[in-house]
Amino acid sequence: MPLPGLTEEARERLEALSTPALWVPGEYVFHEGEPARRCWLLRRGRVLLSTAVPGRGEVVIETLAGGDVLGWSWLRPPRVWSFGARAADPTEAREIDIAVLHEAAERDPVFGYEVSQAMSGLLLDRLQATRARLLDLYGNPEAP
Repeated sequence: MPLPGLTEEARERLEALSTPALWVPGEYVFHEGEPARRCWLLRRGRVLLSTAVPGRGEVVIETLAGGDVLGWSWLRPPRVWSFGARAADPTEAREIDIAVLHEAAERDPVFGYEVSQAMSGLLLDRLQATRARLLDLYGNPEAP
């Protein structure tokens, strides 16, 4: 499991809650606007996140790879995918049903807290990486 900061016990529990997922290149994992009820811990391969842009069609906005978490839209209402996702390569992941994860976290709040801390750390890393890309893209070339 690629979630840094988890104890070995929590890592094993999360592994036991998950199921294997495999996608072939071009296969959609989910479509923008569909209900978000799962997330995936990517092990190998690459997944393209995309969004529909009027006049341009589907535009890839990010590429995820092994070690990344795919699927954050379940975190808050309306719990629908904000983007689409499709495999770019043969991709292996561990799928987590969010209802099952919530149930396990309610039964064991220590486990739930540990998983939420690890996931929120990865989410913050992803936001910082996005910020850095935006600064590169829109940086002021005349700044010192």
